Amino acid sequence: MSPVLAIAGVEVRRFLRDRSNIFFVFIFPLLLILLLGTQFGSSRAAETRVAIAGGSGTALGTALTEKLEADSLQVAMHTPQAVREQLGRGRADVGLFISAEAADAFDDGRQVELEILTASQASAQASLQEVLASIQALGIERSQLSALEQAGLSGDFAAAALDQAREIIQTPRVDVVDTDSTSQEFRGLGLFDLGAVQQLLLFIFLSSLTGAATLIQARRFGVIPRAMSAPVSSGQAVAGQALGRFGIAVVQGAYILLGTALLFGVNWGNLWLTVLVLVFFSAVAAAGAMMIGSVLDHDGAATGIGIGAGLVLAGLGGCMVPPEFFAEPLQSISWITPHRWAYDALAAIQRRNASFPDILPALGVLAAMAALLLLIGAWLLRRSLRRAL
Repeated sequence: MSPVLAIAGVEVRRFLRDRSNIFFVFIFPLLLILLLGTQFGSSRAAETRVAIAGGSGTALGTALTEKLEADSLQVAMHTPQAVREQLGRGRADVGLFISAEAADAFDDGRQVELEILTASQASAQASLQEVLASIQALGIERSQLSALEQAGLSGDFAAAALDQAREIIQTPRVDVVDTDSTSQEFRGLGLFDLGAVQQLLLFIFLSSLTGAATLIQARRFGVIPRAMSAPVSSGQAVAGQALGRFGIAVVQGAYILLGTALLFGVNWGNLWLTVLVLVFFSAVAAAGAMMIGSVLDHDGAATGIGIGAGLVLAGLGGCMVPPEFFAEPLQSISWITPHRWAYDALAAIQRRNASFPDILPALGVLAAMAALLLLIGAWLLRRSLRRAL
């Protein structure tokens, strides 16, 4: 095995064997994506989920279910307790509770009162409006049938007359055109798609920078000098350390990429282009970790600085608030971070089916950042090997 690969493999294994990384590298990112998606994510069209309690077998329950399903809403029947649990866990957007009195009032043609609850996520209010529109349409249809029956028509003839009238009379159509560029940018994103991109970049950089502590430990415990006592040149030792930092970043990124796709159904677009962006961004993160691990002599300080720098750069680069919401001059400032370039490339792949030429400028900037930081980091590491810790 090449000395460079051997050193890199040791660095990755040392990082993964640190038990403190189990939660922050493998569990916390997916939990955060789940939380952000359920609270702030916007689901695709026709994903409104309605849970109905009561009214099973009644005319009201049947009419409501058929009307909601006809309007492309997902309907499920549960017990009242189960409906509240579904709403609390974000598995349903709106809950309808049909009482026996409401079912009797519907049969008698009287006014019906329904209890409606919504989930806590922001998208639930839009779902509520869809449900209310369906209920209102059902009420209008019921009033029309009642008026025809009072005019002397039987129930079957009244229903047939309404169906015939719908075929003859063209219902007015209203097309809503959203000219807001920000709304158009996020249209069609899945519940977890946006949060997955942001947290992918955030945790790749955080894991890499905090992984700089293993480089300091390798210098302190004499791992690098012992490796160089073998037939290993200083250049190979530096390259192995750089490749180890890169391996840490790739492991974190690949885990989030696969985990979100399998668990949350995140659409990453063209997988090969997404992986290409991931590789270039990981190179930048690895080079940054090389600089921190070479300049500092205390692993605790490296971890603290890595977390602080990672969070600041992530915030400026749009990994906490989408950069589409940034105002000037923050929009311009965000382009100095690698996160913004990687975010822009991933957004183009995910939302606009971008091709390789479309993301080539972003890849070029990331490659330049990685090369510059890697040269500085390698130079600093060579200098650090000459001084005692």
